[in-house]
Amino acid sequence: MTALIALVALPVSALAISAVLRTSLRNRLVKTPQGDRWVAQPTPIAGGIGIFAGFAVAIGIGIAAGAVPASGELLGVLGGCALLFLAGFVDDFRHLSPLWKLVLQFAAAGIVVASGTRVEIVSNGAVATVIALIWLVGMTNAFNLLDNMDGLAASLATIAALFFAIDAVTVHKSHVSLLIALGIVFGCLGFLPFNLRPGRGAATYMGDSGSQVLGFALASLGLASSWKVAGTTVATLLLPVLILAVPILDTALVTVLRLLEGRPVTEGGRDHSSHRLVRYGLSETHAVLLLAVVAVGLGTTSLAYNVLDNQRITLVGVLLTFVALMQFASFLADIEHRPPSEQGGLLQTFDVHWRRLVEVVVDFGLVSAAFLAAYFIHFDGIGTPQQRHVFLITLPVLITTRYLAFIPLGLYRSVWRYAGVRDLAAIFAGVVVSEVVTVAFVSQTQTGGLAEFSREVFFLDALLCMLLIACSRLGERVVIHLLAQRHRVGGRRTLIVGAGRSGRSLHRELRETEHEIVVGFVDDNPRLRRRRLQGKPVRGTLGEMPRILAEARPDRVLVTIPDAPQSRVELVVGACAEAGVPCGFVRREIDLEPPVAAGAGAK
Repeated sequence: MTALIALVALPVSALAISAVLRTSLRNRLVKTPQGDRWVAQPTPIAGGIGIFAGFAVAIGIGIAAGAVPASGELLGVLGGCALLFLAGFVDDFRHLSPLWKLVLQFAAAGIVVASGTRVEIVSNGAVATVIALIWLVGMTNAFNLLDNMDGLAASLATIAALFFAIDAVTVHKSHVSLLIALGIVFGCLGFLPFNLRPGRGAATYMGDSGSQVLGFALASLGLASSWKVAGTTVATLLLPVLILAVPILDTALVTVLRLLEGRPVTEGGRDHSSHRLVRYGLSETHAVLLLAVVAVGLGTTSLAYNVLDNQRITLVGVLLTFVALMQFASFLADIEHRPPSEQGGLLQTFDVHWRRLVEVVVDFGLVSAAFLAAYFIHFDGIGTPQQRHVFLITLPVLITTRYLAFIPLGLYRSVWRYAGVRDLAAIFAGVVVSEVVTVAFVSQTQTGGLAEFSREVFFLDALLCMLLIACSRLGERVVIHLLAQRHRVGGRRTLIVGAGRSGRSLHRELRETEHEIVVGFVDDNPRLRRRRLQGKPVRGTLGEMPRILAEARPDRVLVTIPDAPQSRVELVVGACAEAGVPCGFVRREIDLEPPVAAGAGAK
């Protein structure tokens, strides 16, 4: 009965949009093309009206028919959505400042929390309230940012709501959650034919009045469906996060990039995941389809964890899910530096970053081994049943927080050929932060907290984990160096004259070039004598070229300091001529003049 009542949202949504498009309002609510927006032509903004109308009517009929009670939680969600719909409508019609939008979003979140929808998995009321408010406002803005391409936000909202509906029927059974979820599904289905029209432009957009409502309603479902269940498992905790992982990933990507570039996060742009996929060579339809496929895969895994309810399976699932997300995030982050696909097909986007994949898998084993070793050392065996239970609950959380801490600290950004103090500091910070977060989470979510599980286990785990991760990264450096040396046997040996910026830059290029071996540097700077730069020795000064050539036996000499005194350069050239070694000059120039337009000056 609940599903049939929710079905009414589809025709209501479609009729409301169609009606608005036939009135003069379509000429007043219009999104116009802007340089930083993915908008090709002026387009009416009527989708949000239809989506909210269908959603609200479905809930109203459900309450009137007795399918669901008029509970405070349901009315709170509806009230919060209504407030954000009005705020979004005003923003679409005129413009609201980011501060006012944020104030209204927190007000809507406050309505939901005050009505009884809270984070019950956290025992501390104040902390639970803060988490709920941040989650609601964060997801509202995530969908607001996600509404950047025809059909994208509505498609992902439909997929997410479907998974919440399945959860409401199978795991966390709730007629209220089912009605809200299906109301979103059918409201979006009524809108999509007007917005997702392959080969044609959209007839209407949803605007902020639609995107904010969708994000807020889905975030409310996350609270009501699983986080409202006290004593939850890790699988239950991950349910809403994985179902909404694509919007979260897109928002995180955009936020980090804009902050690094010094741009406001609230500013529009063409730097979203969907835009990157299109620039890589996919069509807009294929970009939306790919992100939808990713959302379906993540949603399916989240439901599987809950249905199976097995901590060991969840542990492996966390690894597989994180590996998949790391591969996709790496692809999106590097996409601007890769050549576009010649065919523009979907399969071209699934390139594997093998070195990052190995690092992620190795870290999984090391983090697990460190915690297991700390447990056995402290408890001198397998411990009591309660202690083993806390161990199994904690390990997936620990692995997840480790990964989430390691990513922003750059531990997966590249191969560790030259691991240094900065990298070791990142390991220390990542381990400490993740350890503190894990202890706080477990102590707040488990009945009895850590009464039988000593905190000394976490201290020992942190020490072991730092040691193992640092050794793995330094070991990786050694292995890569040995493989590179073995691969370059028989390659061309180059001696670089000049250890300044140009010389070091040349060394980096040659290091990445197959069959090239740099045997060292030559420089007159006395402070560099007997030092190593980028792993290569500074063999001496220009006046010592005959000795250096005899010892290093280079196949060629490249001079990167052609502006040096003529007498010093002649020392190099003369020594090379006497030894029969080719000598060349490398000049690097930076042209700051603007390029001349094609045809400029033509008569």
